[in-house]
Amino acid sequence: MMAADSSELLLLALVEEYVSGLQDSKATDTATGVKDGKFTVLQLVEALGVSLTSSQPHTRARGVQLLSEVLKESFGLLTEREVEVLIAFYENRLKDHYVVTPPVLQGLRALTKCSVLPPGSAVSMLRSLFQDVHVQSLMLTERSCVYNMLINLMSSREDELKGLGPDFVFGFVQSMDGERDPRNLLLSFQIARSIVLRGYDLGKFSEELFEVTSCYFPIDFSPPPNDPHGITREELIQMLRDVLTGTPSFAEFLLPLIIEKLDSDVLSAKLDSLQTLTAAVSQYEHKDLAEFLEGLWASIRREVFQTSSEKIESAGLAALTAITSCLSRSVLHSDSDDSLSTFLQLVLKDCKHHLCEPDLKLVWPSAKLLQAACSASNRASHVITAAVLPSVVEQYNNRAQCSHRRTLLEVVQRFLQSVKTSQSAENVEESVFVAFRASLCSMVFSALAETNASLQVTATCVLTSLAQQTGVLQQCEVELAVDHLTNLLLTEDDQEVSVAVVKCAGSLAALHPAAFITKLLPRLKTEMFAEPTVPDNDSALFEQRSHHAVRQRCLSALAAVSTQPSVLQESTPVLLEVLSSAHTGRAGFSVEEVVLACRSLQRIAEQVEDGEEAGRCFHDIIIPRLLSLALQAALQGEASSGPRSPLLEEEVLSSMVPVITTSCSRLQPTLAGQTASRVVSLFLDGDVSFLPDNSFPSQVKLLQQQDSWSCSQLVCLLMGCVCSLPRSVEVPQIDQLLSQLEEMSCSCSHLLASTSAAKCYAGLVNKTPQGDCLDSLIQRTMKRVCEQLDSPSSSGRTQAFTLLLWVAKALLLRYHPLSSSLTNKLFSLLDSPELGPLAADGFSLLMSDSADILNRRCHADVRIMYRQRFFSENSAKLVQGFNTATQEKKPNYLKALSLIVNKLPKQVQVTELPPLLSLLLEALSYPDEGVQLSTLSCLQPVLMDPPPALIRQLEALISRLTGLTSSTNMNVRMASLRCIHAVCRFPEHEVLPFRARVLRALARPLDDKKRLVRREAVQARGDWFLLGSAGGS
Repeated sequence: MMAADSSELLLLALVEEYVSGLQDSKATDTATGVKDGKFTVLQLVEALGVSLTSSQPHTRARGVQLLSEVLKESFGLLTEREVEVLIAFYENRLKDHYVVTPPVLQGLRALTKCSVLPPGSAVSMLRSLFQDVHVQSLMLTERSCVYNMLINLMSSREDELKGLGPDFVFGFVQSMDGERDPRNLLLSFQIARSIVLRGYDLGKFSEELFEVTSCYFPIDFSPPPNDPHGITREELIQMLRDVLTGTPSFAEFLLPLIIEKLDSDVLSAKLDSLQTLTAAVSQYEHKDLAEFLEGLWASIRREVFQTSSEKIESAGLAALTAITSCLSRSVLHSDSDDSLSTFLQLVLKDCKHHLCEPDLKLVWPSAKLLQAACSASNRASHVITAAVLPSVVEQYNNRAQCSHRRTLLEVVQRFLQSVKTSQSAENVEESVFVAFRASLCSMVFSALAETNASLQVTATCVLTSLAQQTGVLQQCEVELAVDHLTNLLLTEDDQEVSVAVVKCAGSLAALHPAAFITKLLPRLKTEMFAEPTVPDNDSALFEQRSHHAVRQRCLSALAAVSTQPSVLQESTPVLLEVLSSAHTGRAGFSVEEVVLACRSLQRIAEQVEDGEEAGRCFHDIIIPRLLSLALQAALQGEASSGPRSPLLEEEVLSSMVPVITTSCSRLQPTLAGQTASRVVSLFLDGDVSFLPDNSFPSQVKLLQQQDSWSCSQLVCLLMGCVCSLPRSVEVPQIDQLLSQLEEMSCSCSHLLASTSAAKCYAGLVNKTPQGDCLDSLIQRTMKRVCEQLDSPSSSGRTQAFTLLLWVAKALLLRYHPLSSSLTNKLFSLLDSPELGPLAADGFSLLMSDSADILNRRCHADVRIMYRQRFFSENSAKLVQGFNTATQEKKPNYLKALSLIVNKLPKQVQVTELPPLLSLLLEALSYPDEGVQLSTLSCLQPVLMDPPPALIRQLEALISRLTGLTSSTNMNVRMASLRCIHAVCRFPEHEVLPFRARVLRALARPLDDKKRLVRREAVQARGDWFLLGSAGGS
């Protein structure tokens, strides 16, 4: 009893202090008491009795305010009976003095969140609200309260609200009529959108709802700077557009409004109107548009013909496509007009004649409009193409100027693309262009036979699009097209034409492989293997260069057409024969041509369709053949006294590696495992049984022939194979393989061989499963590497360093715990007189993406953000090492720091650089141009938003930057000028004292011999010159 009395006294005290004492904090205490069960909401109402019945409106308002504040915190605790009583109370208070209305609305809003609203209470609340409150006379917060009440009730009591019928719509219209605040407009547009999209009965109030929302169209709101509410113009536009386009009931009001707004001079209004039209007609039927088609077409035509804005033009074309698509959905009846046909006749009447004008001035706007209509549907494309294409073909045949012919071909090309869009959307089996096959093919083939390069390029694009149209090109046309493309490949020297022809051939070969197998490949092979003329005069020398260019084009074409396995089976033997002929000295293939052949093989491996057939071709033919040719060249290389095989050249071997890498990375697991077994057996055991042309010695152990540079360098091919396999493929004899790779990498004197062995070792270590075996392997390698590095007399220090570097990278990529011991060794080598500069350069390799191994394409274990992790763990070591190093060793630390920071993502650089600025400024004084360039590229993003630490070092920064404008390296001069330009955006009072000095320094780059440098200098000097003037930087 005493506890109850004390709770009652406490409640009365809280009420008194809030109402009379005006202590707002007591509302929180009261709400806490309700939530803790010390008293109920109804007990609070009883305690508020005197306040609620006071003759003073402000006292009554204060009492209601306390109740509403408590309900905001505890509405979830109410029972249905309590909610019913409170709603009745609040509805009654809506009739009270106007100062009581705001807290009443807050209380009602809290009650609308209750999950136990009694049936009928939502309707009751809204009737009272619409009847007793004039919403637009309320303050901003109270109006927001009303809109949130509606949103809550529409979410939880939608069926009850729909039961109100049009009365609900009318009440809402009255509530939002005249609203001006963007925050409340977003809420009211949200309500209106729900009304039109969720099937509320608009009744006779459709026009009223449209009028009360459309008065804001088009939105011209611009948010104030640093707007805390974050409301954007785009949000308002999209929300209002959803309302206006949400129901066909608005069509008779919206379409005239859009036609009117398109007469505006404001570009944003035009753009909004066209985008709204596009959104609207997707919801409409043809009968909704019928009355307004002429007006809409006139407005769209005017905008496309006259506008200088690409956005307006694109929006107008999209609107035309949407209208045509809407009309295409209409069902034809014998007793009704074909609205689509009627509309398209309007379009054709205004556009078609422009395609036939002598000067072709309006050909593009007209063509774009016709193509936009054409792309809407298959029905539309039939009508448009039947009306337009005959006249375009006739124009082409009657024109003599190549520029006019090219324009007409481009028009046809755009029509082909637009029809492809409509057909793919409707799954049409036969193209509308089948009827025009003969005339279109005649156009294209005549253009290909011309001598004008731009006309030929356009013709290849049209041919590609024609081939993609179902049923247009028959076998005879395809064969004729292949003949034309082949002739151009073999005779046309223009670079742009040859690129276009190769691209076109690739597209057609994917669709018609048989024609390319029978017609293109034999001619290319014949041309490539023709013996070049031995140059004995200028004419013969020109002929030889021309033959080399033809071979280049043939090799590119072979790669481009080999996207299907059937073509692959025929094209790759030709490329392999190029390598074989180069090895034997037939047909006079140069090293450059052999490299191009390898690149073509690599491109084929990248683009060919995945499948068993393609995988088998690489596994059974290409990889064994490459290994066989390379081995033949290696075994004959040192024994032969004649000319050396091109296959012994490092450039050629390096171009073979990506072929093997790419093909092995795409093999199916079974084939990948077999390939790994074969290649490892070849290099470890000398097993040559799987190689073609098997005339090799029985025991050729390539990893043990370190005295033979030609054999030892083949380890790069082993690397390409075993390091690109999926991690699920087990490499056989892995322990023996790793042991011999380690031996070769540390003791072989041939650079390519030792480096490739180190990379291969690292690639295998990266994929080796975690565990004690891997840890002991790393520790063993680390011990040997350290012994060689720590011995100044050792002849293999450079090789040991290379192995250390690649293994460190392999472990760093996978976050292996032992990676830190290897990177610590690298840091210690920065103090080495002999290896210090090499160690500094090595950090670039650590932080860079590797092209051939240790990348995701080769299935390496690469963790995200490994660069950031390495930097955060080691930047302090670099700073400490720099501080303690002797003067002659400091440049190594500066170079390492610069190379590490330069590889970090730009957003990380901006946050991490301020503590390192003094070191980076020091690095700008380092004579190495690579360090200067990487440091400048690090500084540039930081200069855009300079930290205080950098502003304090402005003197040193400007001195170093102006000095670098005279560098011998063009890229350094350009980068330093960009940084100087960025500095002028610093706070004006900080940089103004340096203005005269910088302007004097920038005078010299204005006369630089390189145009790009002069351009950077002009831009920088212009902004520095305006510094301090009105409107300047």
